Amino acid sequence: MTRSFCTYLPGILLLGMILLMPDTSIRADIFKYRDKNGVIHFTNTRPSSRQKFKVYIRERRPRRARFVSSKKYDKIISEAARRHGLLFSLVKSVIAVESGFDSRSVSRKGAKGLMQIMPANFRALAIRDPFDPYQNIMGGTRYLKQMVDRYNGRLKLALAAYNAGPDAVDRYKGIPPFRETREYVQRVLRALRMYQHGQST
Repeated sequence: MTRSFCTYLPGILLLGMILLMPDTSIRADIFKYRDKNGVIHFTNTRPSSRQKFKVYIRERRPRRARFVSSKKYDKIISEAARRHGLLFSLVKSVIAVESGFDSRSVSRKGAKGLMQIMPANFRALAIRDPFDPYQNIMGGTRYLKQMVDRYNGRLKLALAAYNAGPDAVDRYKGIPPFRETREYVQRVLRALRMYQHGQST
């Protein structure tokens, strides 16, 4: 099967199709060029030097989940999971992917602490110090439980909402076609399987 493809579809429509493809189909740059007949082509094989082309979508190396072998916060995680009716392994998986158990972690968007909570949510989740492991885990677990309840236990949707926000999940009526969100859901599920099978604790 050839690795190249071409289309008459407008670029915006094609981009939407690419974003909705399975994750394994977007592991290379996408190039755009116009042939001598004026037909626009999109391909993941680099065109020859004789053709004028530009990079339409550049591959970004996905961030690897940081599966840290850590029991440092297990006692707090157990209490939070029990209080909010969630699996210990689920809460721990979210922490592993969100921060790699780094209680001082701050994202580029300003999310803070072990469960990467946005400042806008601090008050609603009773968080005064986002870098305090107890407050962060309790608040983050509470929010995760809200998402699980909102989507009637459909874990993939709850995780997508935790990452991208429930408005995005509702708008797309499912996991949003955002690469970061789709990879996030899969990373948490992989961590969950690992913790459930005792491969990392």
